[in-house]
Amino acid sequence: MKSSLPTGQAGITRTAQRGMNTLAIFHVAIEKKYKHMKSIVTLCSTILLVGAVACTDLQTNPRQSLTPEVALNSVEGYQAVANSMYRLANSFTYYGQQMMIAPEILADNLRIVANSGRYQGEEVNGDRDHISLWNGVVYGAINDANLILAGIDAADVRGEQEQKDFIKGDAYFMRALFYFDLCRVYGYEPGKEVNGFDLGPILRLTPTLVASDADFRERATVLEVYQQIESDLLASLELTGLARLGTENVYFANAGAALALLARLYLYWGRMADAEGAASAAMNALNLRSNGDGLVEPGNYVQSFSRAPHPESIFELEIRLVDWSSVDGVNSSLNSLTSNTDPAAQFIIGASNELIATYEPGDVRRNCWSETTREGIEGPVYASRKWTGFKGDFLENLPIIRASELYLIRAEARYQTNPAGARADINALRSKRGLGPVDNLLSGQALFNRIMLERRQEFALEGHRFFDLKRNGMDISKHGNFDEVPYTDYRILSNIPLEQIQLNDKLVQNPGY
Repeated sequence: MKSSLPTGQAGITRTAQRGMNTLAIFHVAIEKKYKHMKSIVTLCSTILLVGAVACTDLQTNPRQSLTPEVALNSVEGYQAVANSMYRLANSFTYYGQQMMIAPEILADNLRIVANSGRYQGEEVNGDRDHISLWNGVVYGAINDANLILAGIDAADVRGEQEQKDFIKGDAYFMRALFYFDLCRVYGYEPGKEVNGFDLGPILRLTPTLVASDADFRERATVLEVYQQIESDLLASLELTGLARLGTENVYFANAGAALALLARLYLYWGRMADAEGAASAAMNALNLRSNGDGLVEPGNYVQSFSRAPHPESIFELEIRLVDWSSVDGVNSSLNSLTSNTDPAAQFIIGASNELIATYEPGDVRRNCWSETTREGIEGPVYASRKWTGFKGDFLENLPIIRASELYLIRAEARYQTNPAGARADINALRSKRGLGPVDNLLSGQALFNRIMLERRQEFALEGHRFFDLKRNGMDISKHGNFDEVPYTDYRILSNIPLEQIQLNDKLVQNPGY
């Protein structure tokens, strides 16, 4: 759990000043690509975004010490709310486990290697066996962000404006991340709707403090939520400083992370020119070069996942021992579930044989999987060396946005209009993964397939694979003898919990459930 702002409160001012100076450099590039953005931000603040409220959306703040009358009269009180927001993001039902494993085993990257009852439904894409984010964890974190944004600028809140701005930037960024994840789990990407179904999550931009604040509403459209996410990220970009790759400031929202998430949003949105522009701006700001300099060298790739922060991290969730109970690590951590580095580890999930077969000789990413055996499984199984519990007691940080993603976002954004540029981005990444360049005539569908393969290998066990297939309107490929899931199948979207549908008659269930 976070206990202070980056580099201490005195460091907030320095960070913000560095960020403003850096922003001045790359705002020129942004303005060329995004002349429309300022009008979008203004528009988004005035449009009535009609959303729906389920019980989880009406998340009241249970922390008695954080009532507005008692604690929210200083920047320290709001920092405590921000700490809560980050702690919820670390939950095992969110990034601490589910959001990293489920998108991989719902597709073709992972397999069950020991029967514990967990993720077996997801491996076969069973009815209602999906990613479950419609809960008090995610909506509670959104409520924390809303609480910060609604009150931190009040005249009676003690603290320097630069401190307030940094915490606001945190809240805008994290709210954008939370809503982005809800959209991709519960809705189709714009332009990829099946039978015109365009609903996304509940969208609420004000805090729910007490029951009288609560009301029931309809779901917003994914497009409406995307517009709000874009607005939030642009706001965060202006308020947060730039964090150098792999420094402790990546544990907080920062300008590079806001640009990177903006680039990811545009990729999902199908706004390829904007995705390329945002990725390029982030790469320039973070000193990521066109030859791959700035990424870790091949010989350090596997080891980089046992460092805190990861040297390629643009945004990383920090987990400390005080955040865990005595049994959290062995029962629920990524390390315990996917690795055999500790004799007490559960090791119930490994790489699929199909994933392992995709790696070329010399690809250092293959070394993130260790061949071993498992009782009851014929042939080799593969344990993760990404999640090693290097901080002790199965504990490690979670790199959520890494620099390598920017190269692959830009490659995908370019592949149709600038295949040479797309190949250059792929080759820059491959040069830091122990591999040579791709065919210099690669283009069209073959080039797209190569980008998807690079993403599959680069982000294995980091929660991208299912979403990469889904956002492109592709069928979900599976390992072994499991049947692929057609894109038009209802199981592409997760179901809203039945109790939420029963509580709110305005809440529309996803098709097929």
